Amino acid sequence: MSTLHTKILGIDFENPFLLASAPPTALIESIDKAFEMGWGGAVLKTITPDDLEMNEASPRYTVLTDKKRIIGFQNIELLSHQTVKYWCDGIKFLKQKHPKKVIIASIMSPVDKTAWQTLTRILNDTPADAFELNFSCPHGMPEKGIGMAIGTDAEVSAQITGWVKEVAQKPVFVKLSPNVTNIVKIAQAVEKAKADGLAAINTVQGFMGLDLNTLRPLLDVNGRTTFGGCSGAMVRPIGLRCVAQIRQASQLPILGQGGISTWEDAAQYIAAGSDAVQICTEVMLNGYKIIGPMLKGLQHYLEEKGFNDISALKNKAVELISTHESLQKNPLAFPHVEHEKCSRCGKCVTICTESEHQALRLEDGFLNVDKTRCVGCGLCHFVCPVGAIQ
Repeated sequence: MSTLHTKILGIDFENPFLLASAPPTALIESIDKAFEMGWGGAVLKTITPDDLEMNEASPRYTVLTDKKRIIGFQNIELLSHQTVKYWCDGIKFLKQKHPKKVIIASIMSPVDKTAWQTLTRILNDTPADAFELNFSCPHGMPEKGIGMAIGTDAEVSAQITGWVKEVAQKPVFVKLSPNVTNIVKIAQAVEKAKADGLAAINTVQGFMGLDLNTLRPLLDVNGRTTFGGCSGAMVRPIGLRCVAQIRQASQLPILGQGGISTWEDAAQYIAAGSDAVQICTEVMLNGYKIIGPMLKGLQHYLEEKGFNDISALKNKAVELISTHESLQKNPLAFPHVEHEKCSRCGKCVTICTESEHQALRLEDGFLNVDKTRCVGCGLCHFVCPVGAIQ
């Protein structure tokens, strides 16, 4: 039987599914419940010095839907409102009750060496397994010069990583922001500063839009709004891209995250270079119970593939991702029409005609491909409503 057990930086993970630092990890009793249900670990909602002021707006969430299914989520929630002592006591309680679960303390402080090192030293004295440095919250905190304001600056990110590493007695992961032009540059900077691992990605800064009836923002705080962190299925391609780019440039362990809703999503992240995954939005929409199907699905998949553990899946996609210049240019991948499936609706003809190439024609009741005009783009395959074009 395949095992979901893995080891990262000497830390035993009974399975690769962690709760991300977010509302589902805001309370000790909630994390306790999640552990009972099978989650392999949790990254605590970001701990800050007790004197860091945080005032929440309300409401703080909105969603993007497609046929009533939520495919995107936006939030402007801030960090933990609990005291440092609350977390110190809570970590000890959780480790006593769940000694095999992984607990990672997410931390954030102002850009001040003493503040970062003081918080690190306090949490050193807890049985937490590792630290995660939150350099990437895209709302609220950047106005204070922290969060994403740190993570978009390679020099500052490296400096703070170095401060923490000077005193940390546990492995240090750095949580990276996708809201940069080159995430690899930031990853390499913190790796040079001796980060032990990386976490990618935090939410993508965005604006979910307007209600066209009222002309007020969808995330409506008394008629006003701000740019917030977008997550859910809509950001998964961005998260996968970031993880793969980092993996191609670094061998540090990566905790992958961003739009993971199913075991299939998790498997893709592992194949793209993640050592384990973190999940938030899907938990916020459907609860901790999602862990059951994820554990069962991933294990069954590994067994079907003949993989003993997730290490056999890791990095499988990385070697397949290269430059455009290196891709095969010939022969072209011409469409094959299954005429018995074709409904003769003509949609593919319209789309091909209006998307430049004019390579498809309905002639004598059959769909024909003009290979002198076809460039093999593949669009017809995706727009066919009956799946008749391969």
